[in-house]
Amino acid sequence: MQNFDFVKPASVAEAVAALGTSGAQALSGGQTLIGSMKQNLAAPAVLVSLTGIAALKGVSVSGGVMSIGAATPHAEVAKASGFPGLSSLAGGIGDPAVRARGTIGGSLANNDPAACYPSAVLACGATVVTNRREIAADDYFQGMFTTALEDGEIITAVRFPIPERAAYAKFEQPASRFSLTGVFVAKYGAKVRVAVTGASNDGVFRWTDGEDALQASYDPAAVKGLKVSPDGLIADLHGTPAYRANLVAVMTARAVAAS
Repeated sequence: MQNFDFVKPASVAEAVAALGTSGAQALSGGQTLIGSMKQNLAAPAVLVSLTGIAALKGVSVSGGVMSIGAATPHAEVAKASGFPGLSSLAGGIGDPAVRARGTIGGSLANNDPAACYPSAVLACGATVVTNRREIAADDYFQGMFTTALEDGEIITAVRFPIPERAAYAKFEQPASRFSLTGVFVAKYGAKVRVAVTGASNDGVFRWTDGEDALQASYDPAAVKGLKVSPDGLIADLHGTPAYRANLVAVMTARAVAAS
């Protein structure tokens, strides 16, 4: 790890100003960034910690929407009431140490293709709020480790419309607890959204065939006969594209059953 300066601002405005420094990078939970720095895969000259900004922390529910501050750790989301499907997802991320340090904003800014939160954000049609604007979930995710965030833009909160039924089902890699394939299903009246993480080289995506089937019949059996194309899905030592394609339907059925 190379030497770096550390800044811990007390407000979003101070953080934005600090990020204007050459070589500066935002630090939230640090679950990916610190490991990358230890392996010399990342070498920011300045780390701008967001963990001291009180305005970026906390969970609240109002008008059918759950709002989560970007610097809120997974463990706090796991304990929150009002949206059981999302709390259950947060409680299954990593291990207790990861849940104590990792944050929802850090996860979404990093956009790891196997991270759990992106599936909930996309399935719920959540809004990613930054210091500059509000970004719809369908516009936010733009590929593996790629998002709509611009230089100097900081996620401040995420707003989830609470569905009438929702659940997350994850087939996890046992060592990392990342998802080999994870599916979040959210039902809003007659509308159903299904988002898949861990399966695609392009990161999280909506499974529209699954959505159509569940809108016709919200039942696990509705998706069990559907086939998912393996094209563009991840191939690694944990599973082939065909294996992950099968898991998409299996995990969707399990999520529906659990919702």
